[in-house]
Amino acid sequence: MTRILVADDEPDLEALIRQKFRQKIRDQVYEFVFAENGKDALEKINANADIDIVLSDINMPVMDGLALLSKIGELHPLKRTVMVSAYGDMENIRSAMNSGAFDFITKPVNFGDLETTIEKTIKQVSQIKSTLKAIKENNILKMYVDKNVLSFMETREYESSLTANETIEATVVFIDICGFTSISEKESPDAVVKLLNSYFDVMVKEIIAQNGVVDKFIGDCVMAVFKGDYQIDRAIEASLAIRDQIQNLPSQKDFSPHVSIGINSGEMISGNIGSATLKRLDFTVIGDTVNTAQRLQSVAEVGQILIPESAFEQVQSSFVCKKIGSISLKNKEQKTTIYEVIS
Repeated sequence: MTRILVADDEPDLEALIRQKFRQKIRDQVYEFVFAENGKDALEKINANADIDIVLSDINMPVMDGLALLSKIGELHPLKRTVMVSAYGDMENIRSAMNSGAFDFITKPVNFGDLETTIEKTIKQVSQIKSTLKAIKENNILKMYVDKNVLSFMETREYESSLTANETIEATVVFIDICGFTSISEKESPDAVVKLLNSYFDVMVKEIIAQNGVVDKFIGDCVMAVFKGDYQIDRAIEASLAIRDQIQNLPSQKDFSPHVSIGINSGEMISGNIGSATLKRLDFTVIGDTVNTAQRLQSVAEVGQILIPESAFEQVQSSFVCKKIGSISLKNKEQKTTIYEVIS
């Protein structure tokens, strides 16, 4: 459900909106909050963190729409504001657009146009939230984020939206750079870090290209998570691309880059894991599915991509795989039948 705040001093607008959108209000698609002016609107936004969209008139008493727009941009950068005003007030509309308004509609309000604008704005807000979540999970990307957004990410409003622990269906991938320890013992620290980051950059690009999320970097290993439709297929596509690209990179003295990869799919717990005392929490996934993926990677040989039989049954029509057999994995009572993804 999308919560929308309407700031307008016209007394009949609330009744019109409730009438025109009664079906979506009843179906809990939209929920409207109403304010008489900018000051009232700002107070209600502060009291209701889940308001995503603001529809604001420009000409209002106490605090006008332009002042409200400025405050929203400063205090609530994730929210999107659509300005509502008479067509003849074009100069103020231009000022609003230049100040960060997402869109505008003119009075008298065409409710078909209003609904289209709301739906477009909802998509924009959803994209922003998805991007911010990915940024939090991929701390390396924070350097590209606007300072106002970073400030917001430290607030309770943002944290509360991301800290809900839940059980999810996902695919996890562990990608290790084979034998990288040997080069770290021979080269300078700066050279080692620069080389490792260049390998990670190749991996990250392929993971993101398949709509995956980099969960964390563990030494010279990357842990990635894929959710949604065709998650296993996308995880394997990314892994094949990473394997091929890494092994085609130039050798460094006596070191030729290769990877070993383990993939597993299933139920896992998603949540903030870490120490509150140290103020270090990672939004990550844990559980047997994750542990199995890591253990598959640990037994994979150079260039191998290993999956369990349960994953093979889902992707055998899409990828060429070779049965390795049943092996014992650490802390597993029964042997696990594994397959190597060839292409």
